[in-house]
Amino acid sequence: MGFTKGVREGGNCSWSVRLRTILVLIAFVQVQGQGSWKLLSENVGIASMHTAVTHYGSVIMLDRTNIGPSNITFPDGRCRNNPQDLVLTRDCYAHSVEFFPKSGRVRPLYIWSDTWCSSGQFGADGTLVHTGGDYDGIKRIRRFVPCPESNGTCDWKEDKKPQLYAGRWYASNQLLPDGTFIVVGGRNEFTVEFVPPRPGNTTYLPLLEQVNDFQSDNMYPFVHLLPDGNLFIFANRDSIIYDYRKNETLWRFPRIPGTPRCYPSAGSSVMLPLQASDNFSRVEILVCGGAQLGAWAYPEELLDAAKDCGRLVVTDPGAEWVMEMMPIRRNMGDMILLPNQHVIIINGAQRGSQGWSFAEDPVLNPVDYNPNGSPGSRFTIMNPTFIPRMYHSTANLLPDGSVLVAGSNSHHFYTFNETYNTELRVEQFRPDYMESYLDFLRPEIIDSPKTVGYGEPFTITIILLSEPHYNVELVLLSSPFTTHSFSQGQRMINLAVEAPVLVDANSGIYQITCTSPPYGEIAPAAYYMLFALNYEVPGEAVWVQIVP
Repeated sequence: MGFTKGVREGGNCSWSVRLRTILVLIAFVQVQGQGSWKLLSENVGIASMHTAVTHYGSVIMLDRTNIGPSNITFPDGRCRNNPQDLVLTRDCYAHSVEFFPKSGRVRPLYIWSDTWCSSGQFGADGTLVHTGGDYDGIKRIRRFVPCPESNGTCDWKEDKKPQLYAGRWYASNQLLPDGTFIVVGGRNEFTVEFVPPRPGNTTYLPLLEQVNDFQSDNMYPFVHLLPDGNLFIFANRDSIIYDYRKNETLWRFPRIPGTPRCYPSAGSSVMLPLQASDNFSRVEILVCGGAQLGAWAYPEELLDAAKDCGRLVVTDPGAEWVMEMMPIRRNMGDMILLPNQHVIIINGAQRGSQGWSFAEDPVLNPVDYNPNGSPGSRFTIMNPTFIPRMYHSTANLLPDGSVLVAGSNSHHFYTFNETYNTELRVEQFRPDYMESYLDFLRPEIIDSPKTVGYGEPFTITIILLSEPHYNVELVLLSSPFTTHSFSQGQRMINLAVEAPVLVDANSGIYQITCTSPPYGEIAPAAYYMLFALNYEVPGEAVWVQIVP
């Protein structure tokens, strides 16, 4: 601890440490974007088509039923006897698992109805509310209430009643400020509805039908909750601001240039981090990648994927899309918000579209996108994986700041003798900010509240091995439901913070006071990962529940 002591006592040692910090940061900036990969599991038993991280840090993975044997069975001879299953009416294989990244343990979960291309999101109490699918699951509502790894008994529950009003296959969900969910679209479904179901029926949303083309590029629409409580909805190439309370389209934006972006053309989208520093007044949407029109309808042509991204400031009157080029063509890419406020674009292919064996040329290199960088220099190519991740692959942020990558199955059933096999391995991509040479800058949260209300000042306690940046940043990141290149419910909030206060110089203990989001339109009540960052280097997150 002599190094830290020198920092806190001042003198020449303090200056030498500051010089070291500057040199390390310069080196970090110069090599930033390379990252590293780690294999977390050789076989989790299923190819995860849908993935979500619980507030206990475990990962819920879902494939689909009607797929025949997976690679993991239920213990104690348990089987699913479903006469409506299209392949195995007596099915002793699990099609959902709970994976524990730290221990590598896999626990089979019991799912009854078909979850193929379904949707979901976590609710205010941490329950994963899951909707739709296909066949016998197309109107189902399911729930998973997470439990600690030591418990090991939590499992899926399916509501017999009520069910969804409409069949929801390839729909998108968004948690709303009142704790309910809106379910948007689906195959040949141009409506929205709510969970829990509201009296009446579905509500027609004209955008979904207006943008429908000969290959239905309006599925899995990109849905983002805006700070004013309205929704930004993007389908195919068009987007609107939608007041779901009055069923009114308030604004229609110009069409994004280029290719279709939604399923089956498989671009991706994020809402860039919301900032307390501007009172959450600026909201910007980023859409990247996609497939050429016709790539899905004529898969044998293996058309080149899109290479562009568009940014739209939805809070600006007369906003226009500002386009920029990625270094690599990509469809089926996942876009994940990182705690340093960058975006990682990961997985995907350079040709074709989503669909059974409809794509070639997997993109093995992730790309880091810095929204605050200078135009023309925002993208950095990262180190590649050796595992292709194309159709039905996923990516999710973990509390340690890494990205869990799972799934990929371009076949109707589990297949292991093709060029691109059904993928049961799970990887971890570790951005450069996780390198050990940065540990002296890394804040460790040692005390924080378990719950906070809206607009509340609260204090966290951190340990730092070096003198902190004047403003140690605190950010909240939701845990989304990721499937088909879109993370449903993903959002990030950069909180208003005060300067760190030194509490114990010998131990490097500081306290930081910040203010929670002011209302549910900024951050709907739910569990969030709270990251502390010093010089843009994050420590491991703690979970904080925002309560009404």
